[in-house]
Amino acid sequence: MISEQELLTQAGQFDTRALAEIYDLYSPRLYRYAMRLLGDASTAEDCVSETFSRFLKALHAGKGPRDYLQAYLFRTAHNLVIDHYRRHAERVTEELDDNLPELETTEGAADLNLNQSRVRDALLQLTEAQQQVVALKFLEGWDNEAVAKALNKPVGAVKSLQHRALAQLQKLLLDEV
Repeated sequence: MISEQELLTQAGQFDTRALAEIYDLYSPRLYRYAMRLLGDASTAEDCVSETFSRFLKALHAGKGPRDYLQAYLFRTAHNLVIDHYRRHAERVTEELDDNLPELETTEGAADLNLNQSRVRDALLQLTEAQQQVVALKFLEGWDNEAVAKALNKPVGAVKSLQHRALAQLQKLLLDEV
């Protein structure tokens, strides 16, 4: 497998194999990320599609990422998620996590949907930077260095954002109980 930097160089030359490899490598991760934040499969697919469309348009214009391709793609996807919530006030209640256990009762499913909705609503009350840190750290499993690169911030700022975000989430979720 070639490095991210080599992929970027080849993609900038519109090498179809490099572009296909970028899509194959990042589309499942971007879909999982969008699905967790949006809660709707069709909307998540649209987000991934638009992310790659914007990436290709940026390359065509001679712009786009010069390094940190993963960070560029996730930042683009996150901006699309934010735009979606700005345009659509309704809240979705589909599963937040693909790995949740099967529920045996309608009451259990209703409780789960309510809890997921509460968490999603609380996440949306955080600042955009806090949302990105929480999503990348806890939903995608990135380390502080990778999150810092994605947000163009020092690692210390990422840690601070994480601390404030978790404190705010705790406050929001405990105040609702």
